[in-house]
Amino acid sequence: MFLFNFKIVVTTKQTALVIDDHPLVARGIAAFLQSHCGFDTVQTITDIDGLVSSIDLTNPPTMIVLDFWLPYGACLVLLSQIKTQCPTTPILVMSADDDITVQHKVQAAGAHGFIHKQEATDIFTQAVTELLNGKTWFKPTNLLNITANLPKEVAISAAELGLTTRQGEILSMIVQGQPNKLIAKALNLSEQTVKEHVTGILNRLGVKNRIGAITKLRGKRLE
Repeated sequence: MFLFNFKIVVTTKQTALVIDDHPLVARGIAAFLQSHCGFDTVQTITDIDGLVSSIDLTNPPTMIVLDFWLPYGACLVLLSQIKTQCPTTPILVMSADDDITVQHKVQAAGAHGFIHKQEATDIFTQAVTELLNGKTWFKPTNLLNITANLPKEVAISAAELGLTTRQGEILSMIVQGQPNKLIAKALNLSEQTVKEHVTGILNRLGVKNRIGAITKLRGKRLE
């Protein structure tokens, strides 16, 4: 299991953090935030492997822009961690995929907004402004495209993975990006018990952390 290590210090400057594994895209978004959205400084993180080990937020950002399609399916797990450590920081998720399920996933995970990377710059500015004003930015469902012929996932049971029913329930929630605290509350367990189950799950799957577990289940639907 991994945790993102946040160090929080209050700041009065308008700062932003852009997390995207494409350096040119990240730098372009950062430059636009400074030139058109009034941010004093913008930090970019493009090394996702380094991100997994630690994020040092010595100055908690005024806003975070997060790419949905990070390697290893890290976005939802990272989103959950950010919301736990920086509950007042608005998070705008971006994606080049306008499949309706993407917006649904990030909205359910607690993001404050979602925008397509091909939107016009003035739309991006509007979205940023809305989030900074404490509002949200999501397209109405009827304006989103529902992707046809999505790849079908293979159904797999906890037993087929060598897990108990309880471990299967916990793994399912891990895949949804739920932290131990919420898993414990949902299943009426102590956090320590959940931690022990998570360790057992990771060992059984032969992975080192939650992202490894998510990657292991890519193309599979846990029943």
